[in-house]
Amino acid sequence: MFDKGHLEFHKVDLDSGWEVPQGYPAGIEQKILAGGLDEAAGEGSRSRLLRFAPGAFTTEPFVHDYWEEVYLLSGDLVVGTGAEAESFAPNTYACRPPGAYHGPFRSDGGCMLLEIHYYA
Repeated sequence: MFDKGHLEFHKVDLDSGWEVPQGYPAGIEQKILAGGLDEAAGEGSRSRLLRFAPGAFTTEPFVHDYWEEVYLLSGDLVVGTGAEAESFAPNTYACRPPGAYHGPFRSDGGCMLLEIHYYA
């Protein structure tokens, strides 16, 4: 089991420390809150914020070998494309097992997500 450490309540600086995750387009950024995920070794756990700038989007579905829990904190998120696209508002949640295809994603007005990724 991967240890994320002990973190008490503290203010999260939303103005710095953001980076574009590998394989994501510009306009989508992450801020790691705790932990780390070693995809090559198939171990670890991380908590992160993921934000989309207004108009940011991905073009392909995602699939990965770890669990993912996602909570939409603010803004709008559209999942899928065309007639199958579905829009979501804040206070919506998803839990995806390894191997689940999901996306592509876009946000018209921008959004922020809380994501937790982990290997079982």
